[in-house]
This record gives sequence, structure tokens and C-alpha cells, in this order.
Amino acid sequence: MNRSQLLNKFAEDNELTRKQADEYLTSLVDIITATVATGDPVAISGFAKFRRIDRPARLARNPATGETVKVKAKRVARITPLKNFKDAVLSGKAPRPAAKKTVAKKAPARKPAAKKAPARRAVAKKAPAKKKAVARKPAKRR
Repeated sequence: MNRSQLLNKFAEDNELTRKQADEYLTSLVDIITATVATGDPVAISGFAKFRRIDRPARLARNPATGETVKVKAKRVARITPLKNFKDAVLSGKAPRPAAKKTVAKKAPARKPAAKKAPARRAVAKKAPAKKKAVARKPAKRR
């Protein structure tokens, strides 16, 4: 699926125009990019975690010649898929779509219950004591 197909699907699922869907997607990508560029990680639960890794300069070895080579410090972006995303990909089943939120109605107020006579307390019987297991040493062989 490319960006165009993603925008069409997003617009269709959320009853938006394609232009609105493009604005939302662009805004989301810009927010994630700007946040990760500052060094803060972004985690979208159930999907992925985005973060910046700063790697220090180091000495490496060329495997072909065995020669020592200097590697410059660099920054890399790391995107880690999270559990729900990985489970959906590995099972081959798409996760079920999130249910649309509905406004919960308040339950009607309850009337206080009539007082009852105090119940008799049952006498609890004690469980028989368990015997402790004794660790035995293995028999010596002669």
C-alpha cells in the first residue's frame, strides 16, 4: 500500500475528504518527525515506537583486510514494532477496528436498601495442619 492508497482508505474509513485525510496524515508525520529529531521518543501503543539513537565514534575492523578503520559518530532513527502490531502481522489477521466511542449514560440513583437483622456469624473450621516435607539425603553407595 502506498501513500495514495493509504489516504484513500483513511478518508473512506473516517468519512473525510481525501484532502482532509492528507492534512491529518501529514500533520501526524510532521509531529513524529519533529519530536524524534529533538531526541524524545514517540510511542504509539499497539503500533510502533520511534526514537533517535546517537552512536559514538569508534574503531572497527575491515573483515576483508583486517585493517583498523575509524567510524565517525552518527545518528540513526530506530522504529520498533510493538506487540499488537507484530502479533497481527505474524498471525496474518488484521486487528479488529476500534469501536467508536459512545457517551455513557448515568445510571438512575438507587434507593437505600432496607436494614436487615444482623446475620449470624459462621464459625470457621480450621484446616488440618500440613506435614512438612523433610529433605532426605541420598544413600551412600559402598
